[in-house]
Amino acid sequence: MGACEAHWTVEPAWFAPNEVQEIVQAALDHGDRPEAELSVVFVDDPTLARMHAEFLGDPSPTDVISFDLGDEGPGPVGELYVSVDCARRVAAERGVPVERELALYLVHGTLHLCGWDDHDPEDRAEMRQAEALVLGRLGFGPDPLPHD
Repeated sequence: MGACEAHWTVEPAWFAPNEVQEIVQAALDHGDRPEAELSVVFVDDPTLARMHAEFLGDPSPTDVISFDLGDEGPGPVGELYVSVDCARRVAAERGVPVERELALYLVHGTLHLCGWDDHDPEDRAEMRQAEALVLGRLGFGPDPLPHD
C-alpha cells in the first residue's frame, strides 16, 4: 500500500488524514500504482492560480494540479495541490456535497500521476469513467451532472 501525507492550508479540513489516504489509495489501486507515495496540499484559489501560472503558463484558477516527482529516491513520487475554494464553489453550483467534489479532485489528480490523461475527448471519457468507478467504490453516489 502507498502512503499519502495531507496538509490543509485552509480551514476547515473536510477530510481526516485517513480519509484522504483512503481516497488516494483507491485511485492508486485503480491506476496500477498501489505502492506510490503522494503528498496532498489543500490550498485556496489564489495559491493554486499562482502555481498554475508559474508551472503551466495559465494564470486562471483550476481545481487540482499534479506534479510527478519521479520514482527515484525516498519520499513521495507525486504531489497534488487541490483548491478547496474551487470545490466549494463548484459543489454549490452542481448541488453536490463539498466532500464529493474534493474526492473527485483527489481521484482526478491521482489518476494523472498514474498516467491517465484527459486532453482529447476519448481520453477524457475514459478518465471520467475511471473517476466514477473509483468514487463509486468509495461510496460516493453518481454525479448528477456531466463534469467537464
